[in-house]
Amino acid sequence: MHAAPRKQVRLHTEADYAWSRPYGLVEKPGYYPYEPEAWVYCDRFSYEEGETVSLKTHTTAKSYDIEIIRDGFRPKTVFLKTGLPGRKCDTPPDAYAKGCRWPEALRIHLEEGKWESAFYLVIIRIKEFHGRIHEREGFFIVKDRQRKSAHVSTGDFVLVHATSTLLAYNDWGGANHYRGIPDGYQDDEPSPLSSTQRPIARGMLRIPQNAPREANGPMKVRMGDTPRFPSLEYAWYFRYSRHYADAGWATYERPFVVWAEKNGYRVHHLTQSDLHSEPDCLTGYKVVVCVGHDEYWSWEQRDTMDAFVDRGGKLARFGGNYIWQVRFDKTLQTQYCYRVPQADPATELNPTRVTTFWDCPLIGRPGAQTVGLTGIMGFYTRYGMAAPRSSGGFQVYRPEHWALVGTSLQYGDSFGTDPINIAAFEVDGVDYEFRKSLPYPTGNDGAPMNLEIIAMCPATFGERDISGGQEPIGGPLREVAEVIGLAFEGFELPEYLRDREYGSGMVASFEKGKGEVFCAGTCEWVAGLNP
Repeated sequence: MHAAPRKQVRLHTEADYAWSRPYGLVEKPGYYPYEPEAWVYCDRFSYEEGETVSLKTHTTAKSYDIEIIRDGFRPKTVFLKTGLPGRKCDTPPDAYAKGCRWPEALRIHLEEGKWESAFYLVIIRIKEFHGRIHEREGFFIVKDRQRKSAHVSTGDFVLVHATSTLLAYNDWGGANHYRGIPDGYQDDEPSPLSSTQRPIARGMLRIPQNAPREANGPMKVRMGDTPRFPSLEYAWYFRYSRHYADAGWATYERPFVVWAEKNGYRVHHLTQSDLHSEPDCLTGYKVVVCVGHDEYWSWEQRDTMDAFVDRGGKLARFGGNYIWQVRFDKTLQTQYCYRVPQADPATELNPTRVTTFWDCPLIGRPGAQTVGLTGIMGFYTRYGMAAPRSSGGFQVYRPEHWALVGTSLQYGDSFGTDPINIAAFEVDGVDYEFRKSLPYPTGNDGAPMNLEIIAMCPATFGERDISGGQEPIGGPLREVAEVIGLAFEGFELPEYLRDREYGSGMVASFEKGKGEVFCAGTCEWVAGLNP
């Protein structure tokens, strides 16, 4: 999502942000004095066999259990330790930015030959005073030791988990890249720093399968209705993070992995942090897959992906909202995103690494050069009051494309429509034109001219406030002009961005170097997979 750099107290005629309504869940020690507490996190996001996982825990209970589940199509418990002594830990008030600094509670050695490449859910479990079970989750990923080998991997593909987007939305500790720091109104001030050394917000790693997704879903929006946001309503009532559906394994990667494993694919796993720190981590793979909401990328992560495709790799991206550049500290424990050049200390020191949207002229590296599409030309559909009654699917323009062979889809057909809604929430596109009733990239936004646009859906840059500030909205249109204007300060605003309100979601592909990129530019592609 886009967000203004500073969310000041608004005029009464301007709508509030839907996710900033008071009394949403705040997760940090001592915030709810009479409620039980139990949290866990690992010292890193990923490991390989032979390494040791360091678990950090905090609880108000006298004892707790740790269970580790190899999650996927057939979840399996692979580790269980009960009766561990509980301990409350001092936690900095700004742990969301600087980390919790909890001491190690448990070490788990990943014995070689017993921990396959997979996603592992770490559950901390206590009993409340009346005996009710209370659980929270952490995670780690095991990566294959042969990932850097020139020999072909035993995996059919490697899935890159969108951990930078997870960091952006994780509001454990009280804040994230979007909100949480007190501002005298609804705590709408974002934190440009996000620490890896803290738990993950409730609902991002595990949530009931009937929890609403971030889009409107099958909800009907009639003429005259006020904006509604099913995931926020669910979060308020069942006490999950207000951002649970914005990022994370539970909503995005897990549905894909369950589908893939059920259909016999051997899935290997990496994180975006691995792409950042290991430029050769994709050497052993022919196909890389990204799914869901991969909104945030670092320069180094893009370098690793670009090099993989250039030397002959295939990137299959079923994700949306490719927009922001982030940076990391040397330890990979802190992610930075200031959103606009004026707030970022790097603007003067190294403008190409400024943490704003990739299409900013200071960076000189449009997002579409890597994945074919860009979030700045897409944005919202079937989300709140942003294109609320669109079809929810993609309309076909190039039925002869190799990706549609065997589908029987024809020109003008739509797929993934309501009530499935794969073209929903946030989508990616490019600036385009029609010639002989076929869409082509203009290249004005840096999109590759050999991009084949296979299918499209309508989108809007944001929601218009139709209530005079009386009803909250999720993605205000007013923010777009502000963020774009600040990012282009000192430069002439290109014509394709002037006074623009509408974008599009696309399914597209292009050849790059010796490889190829296929991109279904939507966060909600996984919603259409048959579990």
